[in-house]
Amino acid sequence: MATSLLTPTAPAAAPRTSPGAARRRLGPGRPIRFGLLIGPGLLLALWSVGSLTGGLDPRVLPAPWTVITTTIELIENGRLQENLLASVRRVGLGLAIGVPGGVALALLSGLSRYGEALIDGPVQIKRAIPALAIMPLLILWLGIGEVMKVTVIALGVLVPIYVHTHNGLRAIDSRYVELAATVGLGRAAFIRRVVLPGALPGFLLGMRFAVTVSWLHLVVAELINSTSGIGYMMDLARTYGQTDVILVGIVLYGLLGLFSDAAVRLVERRALSWRRTLAG
Repeated sequence: MATSLLTPTAPAAAPRTSPGAARRRLGPGRPIRFGLLIGPGLLLALWSVGSLTGGLDPRVLPAPWTVITTTIELIENGRLQENLLASVRRVGLGLAIGVPGGVALALLSGLSRYGEALIDGPVQIKRAIPALAIMPLLILWLGIGEVMKVTVIALGVLVPIYVHTHNGLRAIDSRYVELAATVGLGRAAFIRRVVLPGALPGFLLGMRFAVTVSWLHLVVAELINSTSGIGYMMDLARTYGQTDVILVGIVLYGLLGLFSDAAVRLVERRALSWRRTLAG
């Protein structure tokens, strides 16, 4: 007998999906190659369209090709390379001082309640004070030379390194501490084999913030009584009304920050490749 259309039938079996397929469906998907450049590329396209259509006044915001021409001229006369090297040197010295300092303070504060009582409060106070607020005091103490500029950058770098490393250290599972005590690890071995690997994700996150902060503090330091650097070049251009040179400096700062962050993210992916996260 033929089955009636009104006769209930068994529901079709739900399609089975593999865990990998479900993860791709629910997660953000596969990484996009050169995806980091899509957002800046879109900004550049909008800037170009605005310049071509006359929507952007060239006296207020010069066209991208004008900025490129100015960049070539600055390279030909050597100004760009000279100022760029001065800025990179300051940032490098600031990172070389601020990163170890932040890690050392995080270890002292994270591994000792007495250390935390002495260190955490002052660091949090510094975190709340803008760089511009301490500049007058640093100028009185250190003058307007290189020492002051590097100190501003180092103090700015120290804070995110400390905060994120300290947070990563305190987030270590207490079972690892108990295991280290059970197997009889000494203090030095405990720091080397448990604390440092456990705090590494927090430290690398802090490094991402630190490299960005270093360029931000560099701007503040170089705009005050400098004789070299990208900020000095921009301040001099402001005096003479050279908007295109100012934009060259802004774009350069942006690119330096973007690629510095990308470098740290590359190190982070390689160093933490063992983690299974939503990022893949």
